[in-house]
Amino acid sequence: MPTLEQLHEKMKKLQAQADALIAKKAQAAVDQIRKIMLTHGLTTADIEAKAKARRETKAANGIASNVQAKVAGTLKNGALPKYRHAKTGATWTGHGRAPAWIANVKDRTRFLITSGTDAARATSVGTAGKAKTAPGKAADVAGARAHKGQRKGPQPAKYFDPKTGATWSGRGPAPAWLAAAKDRTKFLIADAVATKTSTANKAGRPKSPPKRK
Repeated sequence: MPTLEQLHEKMKKLQAQADALIAKKAQAAVDQIRKIMLTHGLTTADIEAKAKARRETKAANGIASNVQAKVAGTLKNGALPKYRHAKTGATWTGHGRAPAWIANVKDRTRFLITSGTDAARATSVGTAGKAKTAPGKAADVAGARAHKGQRKGPQPAKYFDPKTGATWSGRGPAPAWLAAAKDRTKFLIADAVATKTSTANKAGRPKSPPKRK
C-alpha cells in the first residue's frame, strides 16, 4: 500500500501534466485566433469595440424589457382611469362596481377621458386631492373636538367697559382694557344680553336735540 508521501508526489506529477495539457490547448487556441485575425486583418481594438457594442445592445434591450414589464404591470394591477367627473375630479377605471356619480348615468360617454395623458393627469390629480383632503378632514375633526360643548354663534357679553362701552364675551384672548385688570369682577355685566343690546342701541342712536320751550 502506498504511503501518504507517495500519494502526494503522484498528485503533484498529475497536476503538472494537467497544467501542461491546459497550456498546450490554450496556446493552440491563441495560435488559431491569431491566424484568423491575420487572415481578416483584425486587431484587438476591433474585438474590444465589437464586444462593447454587444454589451451596450444587451443593456439597452434589458432596459426596454424592464420598461415594457412595468407598463404591463401598471395596466394590469393599477389600470388608468377611463371616466372622470368634471366637477369633483373623481375617477373610475371602468372595472368593478361603478361609483355613485356614474352608476345611474345612461350615457357615460360624457365622462370619458379622451387620452392616456389625461388619464395619467387625472390619476395624479386624484392622488393629490386625496392627500390634501386627509389633512383637511383631520383639521375639521380636531376643530370639531376643540369646539365640542361650546355655544355656537355670537357669544353674549360678559364684561363691559363703562368708559369706552366695549364689551367682551369672556372667550378667547382678553382685550387690552381687561387684560391688565387685577379684579375683573367690577367689569361683570349682571344681565349680559340686555346690557349688550342696550350698549349697541346707545352707540348707534344719535342724541336727540333739546326740546324748545
